[in-house]
Amino acid sequence: MKHWAYALCLFLFLMGTCAAQGAGDAARLILKHQLQVLQLAETDAKFAHHFRLLEQGTEAQYLEYVDKIQMDIAGYWHERGVKLAFDTLSPQAGADIRALALEPPAADYLWVSNSIRQLLWLEEHYTWAPIELSGWLKPGDSHRLLAPIAHRLWLLGDLDTEPHEQTYYDAALALGVRHFQSRHGLTPDAVIGPQTLGWLNKTPIQRAELLARNFVEKTQYLAGLGERYLLINIPAFELILVDRRQVALRSKVIVGKPRQPTPQLQSEISNIILNPSWRVPHSILAKELLPQIRRDGDYLSQRRFDVFDYQGNKIIKSPEEWRQQAASKFPYYLVQRPGAKNALGRYKFHFNNSFGVYLHDTPDKRLFERADRALSHGCIRIEKVEELADWFAEHLIKDTRTWHRMRQGSRKTQWFSLNQPLPIYFVYWTAWVDEAHLSQYREDIYRLKEAGSSSRVAANTQAIN
Repeated sequence: MKHWAYALCLFLFLMGTCAAQGAGDAARLILKHQLQVLQLAETDAKFAHHFRLLEQGTEAQYLEYVDKIQMDIAGYWHERGVKLAFDTLSPQAGADIRALALEPPAADYLWVSNSIRQLLWLEEHYTWAPIELSGWLKPGDSHRLLAPIAHRLWLLGDLDTEPHEQTYYDAALALGVRHFQSRHGLTPDAVIGPQTLGWLNKTPIQRAELLARNFVEKTQYLAGLGERYLLINIPAFELILVDRRQVALRSKVIVGKPRQPTPQLQSEISNIILNPSWRVPHSILAKELLPQIRRDGDYLSQRRFDVFDYQGNKIIKSPEEWRQQAASKFPYYLVQRPGAKNALGRYKFHFNNSFGVYLHDTPDKRLFERADRALSHGCIRIEKVEELADWFAEHLIKDTRTWHRMRQGSRKTQWFSLNQPLPIYFVYWTAWVDEAHLSQYREDIYRLKEAGSSSRVAANTQAIN
């Protein structure tokens, strides 16, 4: 609960005018900043009403309603399981301390709030008409639309120097485009195409709403977590291991395709399987493997698959017989033996769930180089799987002697129990402010979030083309 005290020092340092105006004015401004976030995140009209009162009301109106405003803010966070410093604050605390104590104890709150205020200022002072471009722009090109593109990048903080009617795509602009692409989860290739342009056309109010909604969702979710857990943010294609409330590991991951989405869930990792075998799901067998076998009967032996009937008997056939069998009824299931070609790689992290998904290694490491990593059938593939396995061995695996012995080249499948299960969470957050205080946005790959829209500021619909 030290967040609000630290925030007060930072706030008064950055906003020296508030100290001169008095604690009452500072408290009013602090409350207004939080209400800006809440009215963007929620449809409840009371927060917009409270904001207008603080923005336009008299001092007498503020004093009359400030207690009501504070209780509504506190109640909002309490309903979401978020504890506030306000809950244990002395009734004699000053107005500014009370206002700060209402802020959620999230490390990124101040940066999210600052980013939202900046975006709302942009919305008020600049038109944001869609830029329409046929084709692509790359470094070295000349085009009249580079001028509004460069100006927009400067407004959003991706370009250091304000451009002046730029029509040539130079190295400085390319650097700004790459920076913009990186914080939107795009390939940082400096090529301005439909995806990059789509994010450039996202209005400031839409961005502010995305940040606010995701901040509330994230803060509420994290409030219920313990000191140690594994979290996968699906749209970010990222795994975060937290130990003692500190980030112990970050890793790129691969998640499910839009037509085979990774579910949001929570569970506990109970075992690690070294050198796992893979029983092929029927859907993958029918749609992907049988066509391969029909083309090449040797596919099964090349990929180290064993074939069983549903009584568990191993079936042996020649490549030509398998090719013919795959062209007709196929009353068998496949199990891929452990090894370098196994689809699960060397490690599988097991947790109970009703979706049949799990975390695992992969032999195809090249896919982690892609920006869009919605590529799997729903399971999570981990890039830094060796580092994650090392952490489990150091902190949770019971039989570490067998673990270290079998890791030295053994291909035998072995299940390892843990001293205690590790909570695991699959979440879906599409916007946040990172540790470098940069606003990050990601595509809503499964179309689960409503598109940001607002009637608070009239949109300019005339396109720039």
